[in-house]
Amino acid sequence: MDALSESATAPAPAPAKPRPKPPKKTKRIVYFEVEILDIKTREKLLLLDKVCQSLTCQASIFTDPHWYPARQSLRLDPKGKPLRDEEILQELPVGTTATFYFRDLGAQISWGTVFLIECIGPLVIYLLFYFRLPLIYAPKYEFTDSKHLVVHIACVCHSFHYMKRIVETLFVHRLSHSTMPLRNIFKNCSYHWCFAAWMAYYINHPLYTPPYYGEKQVKAALAIFLFCQLGSFSIHMALSNLKLPSCKIKKIPYPTKNPFTWIFALVSCPNYTYELGSWLGFTLMTQCVPVLFFTVVGFIQMTVWAKGKHRSYLKEFKEYPTLRSPILPFIL
Repeated sequence: MDALSESATAPAPAPAKPRPKPPKKTKRIVYFEVEILDIKTREKLLLLDKVCQSLTCQASIFTDPHWYPARQSLRLDPKGKPLRDEEILQELPVGTTATFYFRDLGAQISWGTVFLIECIGPLVIYLLFYFRLPLIYAPKYEFTDSKHLVVHIACVCHSFHYMKRIVETLFVHRLSHSTMPLRNIFKNCSYHWCFAAWMAYYINHPLYTPPYYGEKQVKAALAIFLFCQLGSFSIHMALSNLKLPSCKIKKIPYPTKNPFTWIFALVSCPNYTYELGSWLGFTLMTQCVPVLFFTVVGFIQMTVWAKGKHRSYLKEFKEYPTLRSPILPFIL
């Protein structure tokens, strides 16, 4: 009994002292020597000594405000692809002495501004012809209304399309590239603006004749147009939700609960598919040759873009669905 009580009252042994943690090894910082050459003349533009290994290609090379980052392009090989902004120096296939080739991309303009100018132009130009302002048609037709209902429906559809694109540019799109060369805006705008004027001139002409099958053809075409416009907006929303504002990691787009996005199962770029459908509906509605020509030219250009995007998906993602086509299911 005494032994038990003594053992019960005996003090507990002191806990063992924890072993001190070994001091953390300081990471060895590697510095690079970076040489910048002009891509055309091979002239040495800059030599940077003791460049940190964590430097990204997004960092500006030149401190001169004239050479702002958006107009700078770096390559490891003069004929190679431009380096991405997020690529880190230590992850590139270079030694401690790296040579980069610099190319001036010229004055830049934001893609958002380009899209707005592209869309506002056709919207305004078409309405000038619709309201038959002076110096467009014969004086006796100035400020008159067309007697054909399809002309008014076409104006609403055309305006709706470009207003939708303006809203998407302001609130929906998350663009992969922030800028484009300023010189390209003249080419882009001349394409959209000139075609808008050409189409509007004939559709709103006083001698314009309605489609061959009349009201039935207009209603069917209007249904196609509206369906594809809703589809286009749904695809743009799905692509926007796929890209987080602060994340540059690319993801494979998949169908969502929205039925308009189910076409992702068969097509890599359904936004172009719906865009083509919209203009086919507008062509059927107006039965106008300039609209048909605009649709064909647009389809050719969108096919080029869609094939490039499709190849990019296949290259970047090994698990990319092989059933998908670039723009037309099972065809193209």
